[in-house]
Amino acid sequence: MTEAVTFAASIQQTLEQEILSGVLSPGTRLEEEELAARFRCSRTPVREALRQLAAASLITVRARQPAEVSALSARKLIEMFQVMAELEGMCARLAARRATAEQIACIQAAHERLEAVADSEDVDLFYEINREFHEAIYEASQNEFLAEQTRGLRNRVAPYRKLVTHRRRRRVDSLTEHAAVLNAIIKGDEDLADREMADHVNLLGEKLLDFIALFPENAQGA
Repeated sequence: MTEAVTFAASIQQTLEQEILSGVLSPGTRLEEEELAARFRCSRTPVREALRQLAAASLITVRARQPAEVSALSARKLIEMFQVMAELEGMCARLAARRATAEQIACIQAAHERLEAVADSEDVDLFYEINREFHEAIYEASQNEFLAEQTRGLRNRVAPYRKLVTHRRRRRVDSLTEHAAVLNAIIKGDEDLADREMADHVNLLGEKLLDFIALFPENAQGA
């Protein structure tokens, strides 16, 4: 592996993590010169890293303009959450059918860790353990393609999901919803697991209103 490729992979990994964690918020400009100075490299690996991030739809690249962290309208995000709810529901359905005792224990352990930090103001930690809970269910579905597609869509909406996580009421509600999903998987009730997970992920009722409230008015219908 050439030095440029190694640099590009390292830069991509760092920027991807910063985008998914919300350090780089939607709309942030990514100047090649500034990134090259930051990572102490030429522009070549920076350009390759940006190309890979654009291929993953995490950034937007336009001719003769700096790349930007992808910004999505509330309307587009709501549509994406609807699709994600179906994918996550399918993961839970398959997990209820296929999960091993070890995989169920892994899901349960993630849920218990999340309960332990529920009263903490460490939103980053809550968000990370929440991700682990969902990842454990993807694993338990034993369908790699489904897990890959679900994860890819989740990554695209990750910065916005984290915004909602900052609302304490949402964190509390997530625990109740996770418990319902977990119990359905333990019982092997495929339909219930699917339904509980889809309802957990989808933006319905008060969750939708809270989500829309996070956006400026001129972004809500674009």
